[in-house]
Amino acid sequence: MKPFQIFTATQEHLPYAPAVVDAINDASKVKGTGLALRTVEYIESKIREGKAVIALYHDQVAGFCYIECWEHQRYVATSGLIVRPEFRGNGLAEAIKKEAFHLARRKFPTAKMFGLTTSLAVMKINSRLGFVPVTFTELTTDPEFWKGCESCQYFDVLERSGNKNCLCTGMIFDPAPKQKQWKRKKSSSLSLEDSTRPMQ
Repeated sequence: MKPFQIFTATQEHLPYAPAVVDAINDASKVKGTGLALRTVEYIESKIREGKAVIALYHDQVAGFCYIECWEHQRYVATSGLIVRPEFRGNGLAEAIKKEAFHLARRKFPTAKMFGLTTSLAVMKINSRLGFVPVTFTELTTDPEFWKGCESCQYFDVLERSGNKNCLCTGMIFDPAPKQKQWKRKKSSSLSLEDSTRPMQ
């Protein structure tokens, strides 16, 4: 992999927002890419909130991703994953996605994480992180989230289905089962420890 720098974006990275928007706009024109457009102001807001991950190659934006909260932080979406064409094929998309995933888990540990994508590569990355495909009924019902799809070229498909399906695949990561699994393991370990203690 090239020497990319991948980290949570901060105020000093605000000047990169226009380049991020250009990358999203360029990618959205490719047939089959269900990317919603974003404004410079919107990307800047995500950076200011500490909800964006940026990848730099020297002084160029190589990739980007951000997180959004819905329904009073019950759901968190990782959105806008983008890698510029000249930097693809280096495993960068997965590295950015992992960084965004861990950022969301740190900020909102109990929230269900979800995403919509038409990309097989992103689906594979999500699967490795523990996401599973779900119907749209398992995702947030917040109208503001679905409003964000209006700039996607396939919005008419989503609208005709009443937000029930589209060309995108919905995927979700639910931390609850994993937390219960961890508690069960911890409990089993304590029980084993108790059973091996000498009688007093």
